[in-house]
Amino acid sequence: MDKTFIAGPCVIESAELLDIVAAKLVDINQKLGIDIIFKASFDKANRTSIRSFRGPGIEKGLQMLADIKSKYGLRLLTDIHEAWQAPLAGEVVDIIQIPAFLCRQTDLLVAAAHTGRTVNIKKAQFLSGQDMKYPVEKARDAGAKQVWLTERGNMMGYNNLVVDFRNIPDMLQITDTVIMDCTHSVQRPGGADGKTGGDRRFVPQMALAAKAFGANGWFFEVHPSPDEGLSDAANMLELDKLENLMTQLCK
Repeated sequence: MDKTFIAGPCVIESAELLDIVAAKLVDINQKLGIDIIFKASFDKANRTSIRSFRGPGIEKGLQMLADIKSKYGLRLLTDIHEAWQAPLAGEVVDIIQIPAFLCRQTDLLVAAAHTGRTVNIKKAQFLSGQDMKYPVEKARDAGAKQVWLTERGNMMGYNNLVVDFRNIPDMLQITDTVIMDCTHSVQRPGGADGKTGGDRRFVPQMALAAKAFGANGWFFEVHPSPDEGLSDAANMLELDKLENLMTQLCK
């Protein structure tokens, strides 16, 4: 089966950032003969603090993503948090992502499925891989032709996550495409004084371990200067390290 790669900044910070990341993804695509999907969020509705940066909003954000598709020819992925956002996002992006915290929200899954786009459902931090058959059923019953699942770790006590890699083969029993979210899996939710912390050192190990367990897709949030990022700064991978890691995954 073909491998699926998704990469991009956590949130849309500026048009300049999108251009920098998109140009790099195009370069990697050409060198490795792959098709990286460009990811960025127009609104981070689940930030820890009310004071956290959320993004440009749906109208401006979708236009900025449409500009990236037009300029660079990349397929697009973005996440939605409310059902009314689905048809708007579906006019622009190729894959609609359901956030982990919301993966059991029936109306959200149904609305995403009704767009006719691929639906990527992130596994909740409180569910097992086997539990994900029910969100997939909801999307498929609503007409989704292609549904992906994404592993992103489970809560382990306060402010920490652990990845049970057995979830990957379990989810491959439910759907053909199972993606490892290598950057959110190293989060420490809410563990950094009003924002999410994490440790990007372990991103490559998450990716390679997931490959050993049969994952056929990988998700990376990347940034040219992660520590300056406005969301998920501690977890995003340095953009200049992405090519080497993807080269290993393509072997």
